[in-house]
Amino acid sequence: MAGERRTALETMRDGKIVSARAAVQLIRAGDTVATGGFVGIGFPENVAVALEERFLAERSISNGSTDPAAHAGVGGLTLVYAAGQGDGQERGLNHLGHPGLVAKVIGGHWGLVPKLQKMAVSGDIEAYNLPQGVISHLYRDIAAGKPGHISRVGLGTFVDPRHGGGKINDRTERDLVSLVEVDGEEYLFYRTFPINVAIVRGTTADPDGNITMEREALTLEALSIAMAAKNSGGITIVQVERIAERGSLSPRQVKIPGILVDCVVVSEKPEYHMQTFACPYSPAFSGEMRVPMTSIEPMEMSERKIIARRAAMELRPNAVVNLGIGMPEGVAGVAAEERVIDLLTLTAEPGVIGGVPASGLNFGAATNTQAIVDQPYQFDFYDGGGLDLAVLGLAEADAEGNLNVSKFGPRLAGAGGFINISQNAKSVVFVGTFTAGGLDIGIDDGRLVIRKEGKSRKFVRQVEHRTFAGAYAVKRHQPVLYVTERCVFRLSPRGMELVEVAPGIDIDRDILALMDFKPIVDDPEVMDDAIFSKEPMALRDRLLSQPLAKRLSYDPKLNMLFVDFERIEVKSERDVREIKRAVEHVVKPLGHKVYAIINYSNAVIAPDVFDSYSAMVKRLMDTFYLDVTRYGSSGFLRAKLGAALADHGFDPHLYETAEQARESLGR
Repeated sequence: MAGERRTALETMRDGKIVSARAAVQLIRAGDTVATGGFVGIGFPENVAVALEERFLAERSISNGSTDPAAHAGVGGLTLVYAAGQGDGQERGLNHLGHPGLVAKVIGGHWGLVPKLQKMAVSGDIEAYNLPQGVISHLYRDIAAGKPGHISRVGLGTFVDPRHGGGKINDRTERDLVSLVEVDGEEYLFYRTFPINVAIVRGTTADPDGNITMEREALTLEALSIAMAAKNSGGITIVQVERIAERGSLSPRQVKIPGILVDCVVVSEKPEYHMQTFACPYSPAFSGEMRVPMTSIEPMEMSERKIIARRAAMELRPNAVVNLGIGMPEGVAGVAAEERVIDLLTLTAEPGVIGGVPASGLNFGAATNTQAIVDQPYQFDFYDGGGLDLAVLGLAEADAEGNLNVSKFGPRLAGAGGFINISQNAKSVVFVGTFTAGGLDIGIDDGRLVIRKEGKSRKFVRQVEHRTFAGAYAVKRHQPVLYVTERCVFRLSPRGMELVEVAPGIDIDRDILALMDFKPIVDDPEVMDDAIFSKEPMALRDRLLSQPLAKRLSYDPKLNMLFVDFERIEVKSERDVREIKRAVEHVVKPLGHKVYAIINYSNAVIAPDVFDSYSAMVKRLMDTFYLDVTRYGSSGFLRAKLGAALADHGFDPHLYETAEQARESLGR
């Protein structure tokens, strides 16, 4: 078969530059075909259309023949793709969604290809769902001639052979994933396989097949797919916009060298080579130019904004962040409104670093990026722990903290990059409404009101499909939050723990009664009042203020706790509770009382929390302190705090300077 294909290539009159119809004639029945693309970015639409037309034409001829074997056709293909490639309707890989055209599909995300999805769920084809990052890495391993890809990604999820091995239906029998042990640790081994045909996309080609991508929003894994096909003895078809003269392309701009390319197809119609499925071309997406960021209208108060605001409180300066599609996109909106986007680096899994990620059918692209790298390298970075925070969607969760976003009855969304991202980020926040289907909420005087409850429960006894493994996260000590509009759960070694409740919410009526399991309920806090306010949360000030953990230090030689509250702002009951927790975190494990010296210079304690702050200080003094000395530049604060402590029966020990405080402590 490979020899026949080579002979056909050698007889082409125009060398490597051919029509889409001629290129797809080189695809044989039973071939393994790998395609590049992310939603519509980088997808070779013209070639997919030509392949569909060839199959339909051959099927028509075959049906009219009295001898079924008279026309073999192009059917029975094995299709391999990493990211979702489609618009959820007709475009992208939906062109290949015909019975008989494909016999097996190994895909990373299925939600955008309903025609293939239907065949997979019904059992008409063999079908696998593997993590997007794993498939992008498999291309490199195939190119390198390796037997497989070893990774921790997928352990404990539906990809783990102990939970299905990524098989979508009963017809799918062959194991592509196995469990292995290296130095006493568990890994998953993903088997490689030859690629017969690579179908990818670029911008410009020369007659030798050298490919540049200057107008593409992403480079994806096009090079890896082409190399995998070449080293498998297969061919590579590349769709481009235009042809340049031989020798005119800068070698630094060439993303796929001509030695890997067999056929160059110039797109026949503009709609076959759109930059995304929603945008013909944007120079901001390709990095050709930077554009001024227009002011983003603040989100209206809704469950979406409440959830996004609470998730945004987990952001930290200089953090590298991945935001998933859908509900997580609201975090970017809140970050823009709160003027903190410049403090972070937002990323997207297909290779975007920096800038502002796009949404909808533009998802995967970004405006004003710092860099665009190949998708396999982005997943190297993600899998190795490069992400500080991931904010991802919450569709269904259970008592063990497992999450399902991939399969719901007959609807197969697939994992995409979810498993790579959620398992390897330093911390992860899952966001979604508490119930689904018709939920209607309101805010009344800073309190959450459930006007109409959703029809479907999201917190179930056991998820249908395990896309995130709670036990694996606990084993790795990964911080995990589940944020909804009415409450926040935290994953702990004991299970799901209710840690925050929105003001106005009744725990028994509005939370526990609507769950299929009972979470741990010790002493949940009230969610921050700022989340439910019409005004901005002053998130920038919060992020730039010194973290509490850095304000506390203990000297064992002196048995002294040093507390630096300079310029601290205590504005809410939450702030009071956080200070108490921070002190307890340092002192309680010591098992004995300590001396303390506290700097209140330029500190601000809001009048409406002064009493609770003073009561909290009294509890700390009773429990943990042998003696406390305080100093601060504000005479008003010294007088007021001193009076409050005196009312509780304590000598306030409040001084104006650090020297006076140290002298007092020495005495």
